[in-house]
Amino acid sequence: MGSGRVRVPEALAGSGGERPLPTFDVPYFKYIDEEDEEDEWSSRSQSSTEDDSGDSLLSDRYVVVSGTPEKILEHLLSDLHLEAAQDKETETLLDDFLLTYTVFMTTDDLCQALLRQYPFINHQGKENDSDVSCRKRKVLHLVSQWTSLYKDWLHEDEHLKQFLKTIYRNVLDDVYEYPILEKDLKEFQKILGVHRRHTVDEYSPHRKNKTFFHQFSLKENWLQRRGTMNETEEIFCRVYITEHSYVSVKAQVSTSALDILKIVAEKIQYVEEELVLVTVTFSGEKHELQPNDLAISKSLESSSRMFVYRKDLTDSLHPFGENEELQQRSVRILGINTWDLALELTNFDWSLFNAIHEQELIYFTFSRQGSTENTENLSLLLQRCNEVQLWVATEILLCSQLCKRVQLVKKFIKIAAHCKAQRNLNSFFAIVMGLNTASVSRLSQTWEKIPGKFRKLFAELESLTDPSLNHKAYRDAFKKMKSPKIPFMPLLLKDVTFIHEGNKTFLDNLVNFEKLHMIADTVRSLRHCRNNQLGNEVPSKEHHELKPYVHHLHVIDNQQALFELSQRIEPRV
Repeated sequence: MGSGRVRVPEALAGSGGERPLPTFDVPYFKYIDEEDEEDEWSSRSQSSTEDDSGDSLLSDRYVVVSGTPEKILEHLLSDLHLEAAQDKETETLLDDFLLTYTVFMTTDDLCQALLRQYPFINHQGKENDSDVSCRKRKVLHLVSQWTSLYKDWLHEDEHLKQFLKTIYRNVLDDVYEYPILEKDLKEFQKILGVHRRHTVDEYSPHRKNKTFFHQFSLKENWLQRRGTMNETEEIFCRVYITEHSYVSVKAQVSTSALDILKIVAEKIQYVEEELVLVTVTFSGEKHELQPNDLAISKSLESSSRMFVYRKDLTDSLHPFGENEELQQRSVRILGINTWDLALELTNFDWSLFNAIHEQELIYFTFSRQGSTENTENLSLLLQRCNEVQLWVATEILLCSQLCKRVQLVKKFIKIAAHCKAQRNLNSFFAIVMGLNTASVSRLSQTWEKIPGKFRKLFAELESLTDPSLNHKAYRDAFKKMKSPKIPFMPLLLKDVTFIHEGNKTFLDNLVNFEKLHMIADTVRSLRHCRNNQLGNEVPSKEHHELKPYVHHLHVIDNQQALFELSQRIEPRV
């Protein structure tokens, strides 16, 4: 909301055009309150200057800074244009409102407010028929934009289901008297998945019957689409090898223990038949999972951990000792093409990033309980970023041979450079931070043997992660990158949180809509990043180990354990 010259709307200028139209060098805003006093204006500054230029009188718009939810909605509906394209201010206001309404009202509140804005059929002639139909269409247009923006985000919300049924029946009631609503009705039929098309004559009050409405109620495909979503939902499942190391497995919640075990056995290079999955509660109770058991449960993480144990000929279970499973471990990453590995990292990150709904950033910022509800996809990408950082440190510190460790560091520097070239700043940051972990950066013998050109390249990559001047280096570089691109998500969340914590959500019991506009503007940056879809580029050489290697990372998640490994391979002099 930068400064600009805004003139008072003509509707507020008084009758006969006698009231002058002042212009201002500072932003003036309309506050919408309960009384809706036409002359109540407020600005951040009292200074103003006269300007006779014609440009300053071109706009008769003003920006909503604060107001009650109902009044903001009224203002938004009054500004909507049905036939012509929306002007930029109205389009932005509509998007701001739909993105952030959950901050100041529930979905049920919005549904009820929209129903109050939808006028009933005018039988008393108090309003012009064209005005009534126009208001109806504006409400329907807003609902259409809402469902389009949220897609399947609200499919499980019971209030929205009931609201859509109600508003659809209202349109069915009205379309005979207002034929112009037929286009909007067809749009709703697409939204709800109602396949039958009707003519206007069929909406005649004389043709209505119970069968017609029963037919509608049976075909609400949109409202039922997510009935089995829980089975296909994907999460990162941690299968612990030892107390401090685990394999991260991205799998559906319906995945069996056998499928999880296959992935882990391949990852730690162990015979599958000699392993078994065991859940261990925090009180020490153990439960062996059978091959066909569902391995993943959302309640598992809060009450227990999943371990992989060895079993001997007598079927006795034995846990792995710390780092025991890694003694004969080969450094497989050195045999994988660096560009291909970076490309697989980018493809994997893109699948996570592209699944994030803009609303998840709002919920993540405003949720006070730290709950991951409604932020599942965002949480996956954040967890992935953390695991890539740990993976880099784990791979280097588990390599006891100095010459191979030097090769590993060089490899990761090249992977980071490729991730930057592929515009994947999330993995880029994670890899650079992994190389800068205290347990890795202290390996003086290793770093001394890194060639000068690699150290110079790493210094250049490090400069992009420099936090000074509010990460100016990163922001400037990222801004120049064309889409599609993957941002460093923790920094984007920091920006949203900074706006939230630095500004009150309510001012004098009115919604501080200026704050919500700033948050919505930041969240909208996701759209620019996803303007184009990432190309389906595949690794140049087919490598059967590449995808499982990248998708299921083996990490040590304990900093103390990592530091002990570091001191073991390069003792303190």
